[in-house]
Formats: sequence, structure tokens, C-alpha cells
Amino acid sequence: MNVSDFNFELPQELIAQDPLEKRDNSKLMVLDKNTGAITHKIFYEIEEELQSGDCLVINDTKVIPARLYGVREGTGAQIEVLLLKRRDKDVWEVLVKPGKKAKPGTVILFGEGVLKGEVIDIVEEGNRLIRFTYEGIFEEVLDKLGEMPLPPYITHKLQDKNRYQTVYAKYEGSAAAPTAGLHFTEELLARLEQKGVKIARVTLHVGLGTFRPVKVDNVLDHHMHSEFWMVSEETAAVVNATKAAGGRIIAVGTTSCRTIESASTEDGVRHAGSGWTEIFIYPGYQFKVLDGLITNFHLPESTLIMLVSALAGREHVLHAYETAVQERYRFFSFGDAMFIRP
Repeated sequence: MNVSDFNFELPQELIAQDPLEKRDNSKLMVLDKNTGAITHKIFYEIEEELQSGDCLVINDTKVIPARLYGVREGTGAQIEVLLLKRRDKDVWEVLVKPGKKAKPGTVILFGEGVLKGEVIDIVEEGNRLIRFTYEGIFEEVLDKLGEMPLPPYITHKLQDKNRYQTVYAKYEGSAAAPTAGLHFTEELLARLEQKGVKIARVTLHVGLGTFRPVKVDNVLDHHMHSEFWMVSEETAAVVNATKAAGGRIIAVGTTSCRTIESASTEDGVRHAGSGWTEIFIYPGYQFKVLDGLITNFHLPESTLIMLVSALAGREHVLHAYETAVQERYRFFSFGDAMFIRP
């Protein structure tokens, strides 16, 4: 299976640069995963697609303002740092630009020295380990100095950083938003619960690997980045009860999908716990729990379009994407949504 099997032509102007004024007013493509049939709706009409007894699995991770701009102590050279993964209380694995200016021992000043970072090691893929020193609480310092780490294909400056958070974001730790969830409002979620749709929360801290291109020709040669997940006893019980009653499990986003599949045994039983997952889902994968998926439109040749193709079939998905281009759907993080209907 070649990466090129998941390519499609995407006009640059269809990459959404800004969120819509109203979260739930984006377009919604409904794709029947069995027949490939397509219907077009507005996102708030997802209410018509979900049934009493369904379980909607949402990822309540919260994006941290992980992009920092600083200067190298001594030379004043400008350096950009992107926080990827907390390794210890004040030690983070980071991406540094330009890397050649960040050798071990380099000290970087942020906010005129309010925050200091010393490069202590170089790890895999050229990432750095930085130990930070500061006064007070790190999260509060970061909130003042950091910027939201928007994906590289978004060139506009975000006016309201809350628009790169879901309305149910709770646990800080992501370097990117679980973007399928950006379409939901509190009012829409309340209406779904009134209808009898159960809401189950999981946490998966999204890593920057989400945006990294697949650099191999053969899909099987690709190695997924690892991401931390947590599933509560309550969520495991809700998912298991839904399956036992014949209800459908609908994941909001590929991150929620990867979490529930990582935390499930081969017989489809969901277990509480936490850990690191490198699960790679591509066509041929047998889903243990998932029935349907709400997701955005993804990059050509990405692991995300491979996951979607595993659920709905590559031919169905590529036809849907072709249709989305023709119908001028908006793509990627701030773009429109797709519901893959069981």
C-alpha cells in the first residue's frame, strides 16, 4: 500500500485560514461508510444524524500556548521554540528554529528574561530538551508569553485564541487542537444530551506529529509519533454499556478514535487507564469499538486520511474529497466537517 494511494488535488484557496463566526455553522458532509452515498448539511444538523442511545466520544485535551519567541543569551539571535512534550516538571522536549543556534548549553531568554531556557540535550529527530527557570507558576508565565501553535498551513494570525480550543477543553497538554471538536457549541451538546445521546470524555494530548508529512513510500514503513491518553472508569463504563445495548460509538475526531481503539481489547471491551499510544490506523485495520466518526477534511497523503479510509473505504473517501473540492468545502483545522455514518 503506497502513500500516493491517498493523494488528491487540493486548491490552496480551500485551506481555511480563519474560523467561522459561529462554530456550528460550518458545512457538514455526511458520508455513508457502507454505500459511499453523500449528503450535504450544516454542522448543527448533526443532531438529525445522531440517535438516542448513541455515545459521542470527545477529546477534552486543552491546547497550551506552546509557541515561544526568544533570543539567545549573549548574541541576541532570535530563536523560536515549540513545546512538544513535558519530560519532567521544568524539562520539555521542544522543536527549535533555527536548530543550529541551539546546541547544548545554549541559554534562551523569553520576555526579556522572565522565562529562561537552557538546552540540555539533543534527542530523536533533532528535537531539544530544554530546562526552564522562572518565578511563579509555569502555566501562568506561558499564558503571558506563549502563542497558540497554529498548524503551518494557517498563515493568518488568530484574533481569539479560544477559537483554537474546543468548548469542552479541560486538561492542558496539547500542541494542537482536536479540531473536529471545534464545531461544537455548549448549546448543541446540551441538545444532543436531551435527545439521549451520551457524551463520553477521553483525553489524548495531541502532538506535533499530527502535522508531520509521511516521508516513506510504503505506508507500512511509517512510524507513528507517540501521544499520551487517559480514559476514566466512568467513560469506559459508558462506552461498554452503549455497545452492550446495541448503541453506536461515534468518535469526535481522529484523536478520540485513536484513544478508544488504544484502550480497548480485541473483543471490543473498553478499559480505564492511561498510557502512550503509537497506534497507526490504515485500511485493513479492524475497528474494535468505533462505529462512526465526525472529522475534518485532512491533508493529502496524511495518516489522518488513511485512518478515515480505514473506516469508510479508500474509494469512498477519495470520491468524497473530490466532491468536497467541487462543492468548495473548507479544508483542515478551521475548515468544514464530515460525518462518516455507520
